[in-house]
Amino acid sequence: MAGKPDGGLTGAYYGPAIPPSRTNRSIGGRSSGCCCNPFGCLLCTLFKILASLIITLGVIVLILWLVFRPNELKVYVDDAALTTFNLTDSSALRYNLTLAVSIRNPNSRISIYYDRFEAQALYDGNRFGFDGSLPLFFQGHKNTTVVNPRFAGQAVALGAVAGTFEREKGEGSFNVEVKMEASIRLKVKFVKVGHFKPKFDCKVKLPAPPAKGGPPAPAFERTRCDVDWI
Repeated sequence: MAGKPDGGLTGAYYGPAIPPSRTNRSIGGRSSGCCCNPFGCLLCTLFKILASLIITLGVIVLILWLVFRPNELKVYVDDAALTTFNLTDSSALRYNLTLAVSIRNPNSRISIYYDRFEAQALYDGNRFGFDGSLPLFFQGHKNTTVVNPRFAGQAVALGAVAGTFEREKGEGSFNVEVKMEASIRLKVKFVKVGHFKPKFDCKVKLPAPPAKGGPPAPAFERTRCDVDWI
């Protein structure tokens, strides 16, 4: 008679029951994903899509910048003629001012359409002149265009500028601020992009008009203007 297996068992050996395998659910029955309800899952999905769009747009902008390398416009007041600048007893300012402003597009792949262009002149923080008749034009690659804002007339109720006027008149020059605003579109190859509204801020020091029969006014010094795209 055959011997009994070790341990004295006469039949097949059955070990302890195998515990059930763990699922992917965390303690408490919650999923290990980024959300635990349909609304949360929807928000999570939308966030992922939005993040992907932002990253994609950033990459496109970077590629376009690397390809076209846009450069800032360069704006200068090359010359200015101030033939009249008098303050009357009633604080009214009589003025006649003409400027030559050069606008340089230094880009080799970007052209510019100027759809609106206007200028205003300020003295001691007060506006005294406006020119809304500046020409509209198309500016090609690496092109310089000269515009000539002109301000002539009389500004009434200009404000308390008599003190500044008398001081600067004695110094022989007047500090005038000329602000220009434009509405432009950019042309890249065959695609037009816009609209942008750059602002040119030019702070110029204008020699006082010479007295009748006196020596001529000193030459005007070329002045660079600030360009603001915001």
